[in-house]
Amino acid sequence: MKYKIDFDLHPIYMQIYRFIREDIIREIYPYNTKLPSKRLLAEELAVSTITVEHAYALLCDEGYIESRERSGFFVIFLKSDGFATPAEVRTQHSILPQNRHTYPDFPFSVLCKTMRKVLSDYAEGIFEKSPNAGCAELREAIKNYLIRNRGMRIESDQIIIGSGAEYLYGLIIMLLGKNRIYGIESPSYKKIEQTYSAAEAHYELLPLFQNGIDSVALLKTKADVLHTTPYRNFPTGITATANKRHEYIRWSKQNGRIIIEDDYESEFSVSSKPEDTLFALSDYDNVIYMNTFSKTISPALRIGYMVLPKSLMLDFEKKLGFYSCPVPTFEQFVLAELINSGDFERHINRVRRTLRKKIDKI
Repeated sequence: MKYKIDFDLHPIYMQIYRFIREDIIREIYPYNTKLPSKRLLAEELAVSTITVEHAYALLCDEGYIESRERSGFFVIFLKSDGFATPAEVRTQHSILPQNRHTYPDFPFSVLCKTMRKVLSDYAEGIFEKSPNAGCAELREAIKNYLIRNRGMRIESDQIIIGSGAEYLYGLIIMLLGKNRIYGIESPSYKKIEQTYSAAEAHYELLPLFQNGIDSVALLKTKADVLHTTPYRNFPTGITATANKRHEYIRWSKQNGRIIIEDDYESEFSVSSKPEDTLFALSDYDNVIYMNTFSKTISPALRIGYMVLPKSLMLDFEKKLGFYSCPVPTFEQFVLAELINSGDFERHINRVRRTLRKKIDKI
């Protein structure tokens, strides 16, 4: 294991995590392989065992490895050119709906302070019409946030601002076309199916199991667009495993297939880091990433966004570039300031710490 650590780039455990994750995905460490012990790897890399422990904990959280008592850490990620085998399918089970999590409110005092600052800094500028794709300040702030926190290599011109998830769903249908077949999770957030139905788009329901969409259904579907909520499906609460996420990506590699990744609520993952996005994991430039600020700030703040793959940007501009952004300029400036000031991420981190404490008490 010859990893070159950049000791000027922190956190160091994230570098180790990424090195090992890539080696697991490339099958340098195939399924059921034992990884080096924490002490051995720490000595080789000239880091502390705690640093290696953090990296291994992340890999465990995301389903790449598991700890076996008195034996060490073993790879449980199983890469395949196809989908789950019949034996693997038989181990899957149906799931039951779970209650949706509730989170502490975004601090009202911080929101008020930010609004006052925006009014002072921008003055009459808040009356100006937003560019069609959204204000440059907000798109740049979101870009930097996603690069920092989600490892997404993007440019701000790939980001489209809209008034919530349903608005963005509609734009996506107009962009891709209602005659395509959309595969959606079953069960799923009811407005997803309602939006496709209202647009008279063709769709198939793909049943969920405990690790994500049923492999057999995914293999047999006629859909060429997959709409998935890999972080946490509603109403089941199911999070797609690392194996399943890579299965979705393998499914999408056929020409013309698209993934719509609805990453709602992922900021509040209790893992040491948010789950990897399909957008960041895929090399096929065919994932549309979308999220909103309904949970992280307030459902009254009707602001969502999607990140287009570069392969779809020209089509979007030709077909839908004339659509005006429906989000008021003032609200966009406020949100950009919350992100740029660090207040948004501080709130996210406070909530995640609170959730971890609750879990530790169970």
